[in-house]
Amino acid sequence: MQTVGQLGKRFGLSRSTLLYYDAIGLLSPSARSASGYRLYSEADVQRMERIMTYREAGLALEVIGRLLQEDESAAPALLERHLQAVNAEIARLRQQQHVIARLLGDPQALGRSRAMSKAQWVALLASTGLDEAGMNRWHHEFEKMSPDAHQDFLESLGIAPGEITRIRAWSRSEWSSR
Repeated sequence: MQTVGQLGKRFGLSRSTLLYYDAIGLLSPSARSASGYRLYSEADVQRMERIMTYREAGLALEVIGRLLQEDESAAPALLERHLQAVNAEIARLRQQQHVIARLLGDPQALGRSRAMSKAQWVALLASTGLDEAGMNRWHHEFEKMSPDAHQDFLESLGIAPGEITRIRAWSRSEWSSR
């Protein structure tokens, strides 16, 4: 059995966080000592490990509580929805990077933000020896192997939606005609 202090130290959480988890029913101690101190069993520790994993995935405490109460078969659907929300947030943040770089009026700003522009990406592919035909094959294969990731990648370069639609349609038509 572990005390609040021991459990908190093990997981890097404050005592008040663990007391809050108890208050909302997320993690209640299995026992109390003779003097009334909370004591956590190995099963409680395993539950805390799941809570920490779900927190690391960015899930809200309310959602974690539902996941812990439901059958484990419910987790994949909920996690899939969260993954889609994270993907949408990443796309929104990438768009913000491009807008900020444009507002700064500094062509180097994107590079400092860990993002690339279309021009930088094309230059990188060309520097590795890919000619126009090789770049076309690259798009075809990307679209064929992972269409959603291809969409995300093109968005990350700050390419306009209309151009992305054209690139993807062209990529699909090229590899479907082979």
